[in-house]
Amino acid sequence: MKNKNLQIATFAGGCFWCTEAVFLRIKGVEKVISGYTGGQIKNPAYREICTGRTGHAEGIQIFYDEDIVSYTELLEIFFATHDPTTLNKQGHDVGTQYRSAIFYNSETQKEQAEAFIKLLEQEKVFDNPIVTEVTELGAFYIAEDNHQTYYDRNREASYCQFVIDPKINKIKKYYKNKLKENTPKDAI
Repeated sequence: MKNKNLQIATFAGGCFWCTEAVFLRIKGVEKVISGYTGGQIKNPAYREICTGRTGHAEGIQIFYDEDIVSYTELLEIFFATHDPTTLNKQGHDVGTQYRSAIFYNSETQKEQAEAFIKLLEQEKVFDNPIVTEVTELGAFYIAEDNHQTYYDRNREASYCQFVIDPKINKIKKYYKNKLKENTPKDAI
C-alpha cells in the first residue's frame, strides 16, 4: 500500500453541512470533520455557536492526499461553492458562525490562500469584494456526532435539497474530473 501524503486544510464557508458534503466527494480527500474554530471559548457546543456570541465559525477540517489533490485545487473548489463576498452570511444563514474563512496551519497555506484571493480579485471573478478572512488556525473543536456526514444521512431534509443539492450539482458539472469514482451515483 502506498504511503499517503496527508495534509490538513481548514475552511469555513457557511454551514458546515454544505462544505463537508462538497469536499467528501473530491478525489484525494480521505476524511472531512465538521467542527468549530476561530472563537474565544473552549469546547463550545452547537447551541452556543448558534448564538454567534462565541466567535467560532462552523468549519471543516479536510484530510487530503497532496499527491492527488493540491491545496490550491481545494481553494478553487471552496471559492466556487460558497459566496465569499457576503460578510457573516451564506444565503439565509446569518451570523459570524457562517463567515467565509480560511484557517491556515502553515505559512505556505497562508501565502497560497492570499495569492489565490488576490488572483480572484484581479480577474474580477466576483462582482463584489471578497471578504474571506485568512487567519491562523487555533483550536479546532469537533462538532457533535449528529453533524458529521449530515448530508449523506439526511438527503430528504429540505435544507439538504434546497441548499446543499445545488452545491453538489455544481461540483458534478464543473469538477467532474475531480470527483471520487467510488462515490455512489445517488450520493453525488
